[in-house]
Amino acid sequence: MEQEQRKEQILRYVCRDGGGSADLYRPVVKEMVYLEGKLEELKKLPFIEVHPKNPARQRSTPAAKQYKEFLQQYNNILKTLAKAAGEDGEEK
Repeated sequence: MEQEQRKEQILRYVCRDGGGSADLYRPVVKEMVYLEGKLEELKKLPFIEVHPKNPARQRSTPAAKQYKEFLQQYNNILKTLAKAAGEDGEEK
C-alpha cells in the first residue's frame, strides 16, 4: 500500500465517529507510516551474528537493536492513536 493511502486509512480510522481533527493527528500518523517502512526494511537484515569459530557465541546486530527501538516507538504511537479512536480497552 502506498504511504499516502496508508496515512489516509489510519486518519479515517482515528477520526471516525468524531474522534478528532485529522490535522491534529496527521504528524503522528506520518511518523507511524515512516516507522512501518523502516521496520519492513530492517526485517530484511540479519538480527544475529554468529561467531565463525564458535557458533555458541552470538550477538545482536545493529539492525536488531534499531528494530527494537523503532518497534517500541511504533507501539507507543499505536497506543496513542487507539486511545484517540476510543479503542484503548477502557470502558466508557
